[in-house]
Amino acid sequence: MSKRVYFFALFLLCVPLLMPALGGKEKDKAKNNIVQVSGTVRLVGTSLFPEIVITGAENEWYVEKEEMSKLYDFQHKKVTVEGEETVVELRFANGLPAGTRRTLRKIKVISIE
Repeated sequence: MSKRVYFFALFLLCVPLLMPALGGKEKDKAKNNIVQVSGTVRLVGTSLFPEIVITGAENEWYVEKEEMSKLYDFQHKKVTVEGEETVVELRFANGLPAGTRRTLRKIKVISIE
């Protein structure tokens, strides 16, 4: 058997073992809830990859890319929104907990202060 065939067979056997470390199962662990959140709207990230975050007293919620235009004009203001929350428990490659990421989508602005 040539070295290429041996390497390819070994690679195909190892791919399923690497999938959890690559984040392949994270969507299965996500939970969706309809929530109402209040906090300050902030723009974070780089100029190439900006993100809108609502910073509340206890948590931060990232806003989906498609929904950013709804809150872009309200930066540095306190807002109350309602939307579908997705909570994902993040993990490092070695399996240790890396925190929680909360994401909002299908948002509806309720009030602006």
